[in-house]
Amino acid sequence: MKKFFARNAPGYVFLTPWFIGFFFLALGPILASLYLSFTRYDMVADPRWVGLDNYAYMFEKDRRFWKALEVTFTYVALAVPARLIMALGVAMLLDKGLRTIGLYRAIFYLPSLLGSSIAIAILWRQLFSADGVVNQVLANFGIQGAAWISNPDTSLYTLVVLAMWQFGSPMLIFLAGLRGIPRDLYEAAEIDGTSKRRQFFRITLPLLAPVIFFNLVLQTIEAFKTFSSAFIISNGTGAPADSLLFYTVYLFNEAFKFFRMGYASALAWVLLLIIGFFTAVSFFTSKYWVHYENERD
Repeated sequence: MKKFFARNAPGYVFLTPWFIGFFFLALGPILASLYLSFTRYDMVADPRWVGLDNYAYMFEKDRRFWKALEVTFTYVALAVPARLIMALGVAMLLDKGLRTIGLYRAIFYLPSLLGSSIAIAILWRQLFSADGVVNQVLANFGIQGAAWISNPDTSLYTLVVLAMWQFGSPMLIFLAGLRGIPRDLYEAAEIDGTSKRRQFFRITLPLLAPVIFFNLVLQTIEAFKTFSSAFIISNGTGAPADSLLFYTVYLFNEAFKFFRMGYASALAWVLLLIIGFFTAVSFFTSKYWVHYENERD
């Protein structure tokens, strides 16, 4: 035990601010929400214990709950791979020893800072509206654009495009991972006549697997938590036809629009379990495709 603390003490020192914030600021509301999830509470009258009624109603009778799950799962399945592919592609372009790479990193990272803001969501809604900039550009080429936002068949894809645009954070992590791959491996492969394509699949991807895994977990969690862009673009309703009814939007409306705080707390805990499940699956399956340099057979 003494050796354990001596070896890990610096890490715990750096984690101290997080521990303080969690135990003194976050833990209380977390436990309170768990209790409220078993009550009927409208933030006016005192909470009334209803047991598992909230969860029973959620899974058996609430059709909008299942619709919110469908929309959210579809978004996660599309947005996460698209963002990671975009981030890896740009990182590989920047990993060429450019002189102004610092400037390019800052430029490409900027959308990640701005992408979740309300202003960008409003701008995105204007870009993809029926008379927006996107359709005006398409009209110059003789193409009749769609009402991207107001059409239930296309509205979700506009948010997927927004997610792809926010590739800055995973891009920087991929770039750091690429810089950690020894150059002599590529030089040896070129001497053997290995094509760039085979180098990518035989060298880059295997050695980048830990970074891909890290980005995959983080981006999956962030995708499940997507809120502001969906809320603003759908005017807080999930419209059109609930095609933008993200789980977080539905949860927010139940809590602060209809004041069903007990039911909203139950929704929040179900979301936590969903995110925990996908994270656990990612860690379990990682042993089959993620390999670290310091591993021993």
